[in-house]
Amino acid sequence: MAHVAEPWKEPVVAGLLLAAGGGRRLGGRPKALLTHRGRPLVEHAVRVLREGGCAPVHVALGAAADRVRKEADLSGCVLVNNPEWKEGMGSSLRAGLESLESTAADAALVSLVDQPGIGAAAVARIRAAYRSRDSLAAAAYEGERGHPVLFGAHHWKDITASAVGDRGARAYLKAHESSLALIECGDIAEPYDIDTAEDLAHLE
Repeated sequence: MAHVAEPWKEPVVAGLLLAAGGGRRLGGRPKALLTHRGRPLVEHAVRVLREGGCAPVHVALGAAADRVRKEADLSGCVLVNNPEWKEGMGSSLRAGLESLESTAADAALVSLVDQPGIGAAAVARIRAAYRSRDSLAAAAYEGERGHPVLFGAHHWKDITASAVGDRGARAYLKAHESSLALIECGDIAEPYDIDTAEDLAHLE
């Protein structure tokens, strides 16, 4: 009997939202709970990942984690507590990737809670860059690397080992520049951060 090839399976690209920041330059207002379009910013960021085709969605929480759990509707998300959030973004990236290790995810698409100018279209464009568990891809804005970033599962262990402080995966991506696909997203997204009181003007 002839062997029948298995149909190609759609890759599982998980969304990983880093939402642990304490908003130090915002007077200690946790970024996840900033109001955007009448709801906590973290809800908007989760919706963007889902609409961009990511599932499951894991959310790394840190500052005011208990309040975020109570005040934001994060149903359907896997909430990852990062008690070391004060160390910087690297600790949330580590916690988030570790939470995905026991899942069927082939890749993690990482986004930041404080970039509401990056919507589902950019997420979908980066997600479409997935080729295998060795994939590395990032959004670019006028040629400069930004978010979101896609990490194939084969990279997670080494990224987790190297993610420190606020650098996240910066050093790892620099070392693997030749393997990194930069996908221009400047036509569909704006990569500003909500860091200071002046930046709050970007919220609706």
